[in-house]
Amino acid sequence: MFLRKASLLLFLFFIANSAFAAAAQKSFSDWQVTCNNQNFCSARNSGLHKGLVMTLTRSAGAHTDATLRIDLGNMTTADMTALPIASQLLVDGELLVLDAEKWQITPHHLKTGDADAINGFLEKVGNADAITLKQGKGNISLSGLKASLLFIDSQQQRVGSETAWVKKGDDPPLSVPPAPALKAVKLTNPTPTPLTQVEVSDLMDYGSWRINSSQCSLDPARRDVRVFAVSDDKALLMIGCEAGAYNIVDLAWVVSRQKPFAARQIHLKLPFTPASGNTELELMNSGYDETNKELTTLAKGRGIGDCGVATRWRFDGQRFRLVRYAEEPTCDGWNASPSWPTLWVTK
Repeated sequence: MFLRKASLLLFLFFIANSAFAAAAQKSFSDWQVTCNNQNFCSARNSGLHKGLVMTLTRSAGAHTDATLRIDLGNMTTADMTALPIASQLLVDGELLVLDAEKWQITPHHLKTGDADAINGFLEKVGNADAITLKQGKGNISLSGLKASLLFIDSQQQRVGSETAWVKKGDDPPLSVPPAPALKAVKLTNPTPTPLTQVEVSDLMDYGSWRINSSQCSLDPARRDVRVFAVSDDKALLMIGCEAGAYNIVDLAWVVSRQKPFAARQIHLKLPFTPASGNTELELMNSGYDETNKELTTLAKGRGIGDCGVATRWRFDGQRFRLVRYAEEPTCDGWNASPSWPTLWVTK
């Protein structure tokens, strides 16, 4: 009877602790950390790194599913003339030696998923100021690393457990709650009947009427109308309305495919609160991915598009629901939008 009650209490503990994960993104000195609604966390140094970046990722749960990588330049902008970095990493001026059996080593990219290698590395650099290169540019400031690791430990409820990176304890790995169940957004009709030429023509005319009846400051020559089939009886209508230096704000409606047209304007609402505090999302640089049947937005923090917010939304038959939210708050030339850290994911 005692064992049965203990098992029940343990089960209830996991249910209580794994039922919810709050997406979060924070900066600690020269480091930024992001944890999504699956309690998957990533952290990297930002700021004046001169192209040398260390990235840590870790999944929720008892297992040691973590990676640590150091890159001199990202996958598309690496300086191929730079010397290999594995043999010239310095921690506060002292040479750092890596175990080649535990690391994947290429000239400008180092990666390991070995728990002992990661723990040993973090112990070596935990109280240091910076990782630099013996020759060449590159600077990984370690100011904020420990705070970022503690944030990840706290977010994943590892503090006091054997698996914690900072405040280790005697609690067993199974005391760490698993990732919450992955939310699903059902796609009601993956293959809607394509729009006919007549439907396209009628909807484009309706979109032109919508443009003329909306208060939009965008130059009339740039107010393009786009229509897409989202179900057998509904279409997505989008028009450009406002413009900034490198962003265009759209208006969008779900419209019946047959006359007389019935339209409902689309308002995108996030299921969580981002760092900005605003859960209402504008349709910035929006598009429609016809392959995945998803509405997309891309709000660029600056013209080159290395920072900002990218989202994907799926039509469930009534409204568009969020399936992915990614945000890169640091404009340092490191990440393109496909690689921005995610705060919300679904299946």
